[in-house]
Amino acid sequence: MAFIPKNVIDKAEDISELVIKNCNAYLPTASRLCLISTFIEDGLRMYFQWSEQSKYMDMSWKCGMFLATVFVLINLVGQLGGCILILLQKNVRLACGILFFIVILQTVAYSILWDVHFLLRNLALIGALLLVLADSEVESKPLLAGIPSLGENKPKNYMQLTGRCLIAFMFITLLKFELSFFQLIQDFLGTIMMILVFIGYKTKLSALVLVLFLTSLNFYYNAWWIIPETKPLRDFLKYDFFQTLSVIGGLLMIVLRGPGGVSMDEHKKNW
Repeated sequence: MAFIPKNVIDKAEDISELVIKNCNAYLPTASRLCLISTFIEDGLRMYFQWSEQSKYMDMSWKCGMFLATVFVLINLVGQLGGCILILLQKNVRLACGILFFIVILQTVAYSILWDVHFLLRNLALIGALLLVLADSEVESKPLLAGIPSLGENKPKNYMQLTGRCLIAFMFITLLKFELSFFQLIQDFLGTIMMILVFIGYKTKLSALVLVLFLTSLNFYYNAWWIIPETKPLRDFLKYDFFQTLSVIGGLLMIVLRGPGGVSMDEHKKNW
């Protein structure tokens, strides 16, 4: 952010801290709701489109209706069950483990592994889940008061680092090499903010800007509600909308909890 005057950055940070402070009571619930939204939407889709989903899996893998139905059932129960546990903040490790498994299962089942766009989206979703898992970890304390312990909370810090890095993949899927002023601004701003979140510098401010930026793009590009139900594009946009909303939930988690111990912001405190 060297090209922006320091007093402007400081003012922006003050405003972001004020926003975070005023919304602190709502951010934990809002971030979790956004984060699990894609799993809720997909779980409900499995319920309401049970036969269509089973037939699709049978046609794609020639696995028979029994295994196809088992696949749909696992997705339905796993996603909705995991979401309920996260909302209740009960057995969060188990819930995140189930949702991790669902993401990996769908990556293989829907051949997402060979589609870079959807693979990066799924990696960003895994990053958001890692932030939920890190948020549930209890802070470890030094054995003696006033004496710092070396490497405390390492698992939590590394989960936060990995979560931040994976979330950044979302913006790679938004980059478009088009010679238009709006698209150039979008690419430039998104890339700068993505790098800052990635390295953990001015992280809360950068994540908050990304939340506002990504929310605007999501409602602009993925307005599935204006597409007639008979058009396949509606389902595609709905999938994209809720996946993006989940990544926004991960970014809200960063806004709320900060970047963690492995970040430039944390190292600055020791300078």
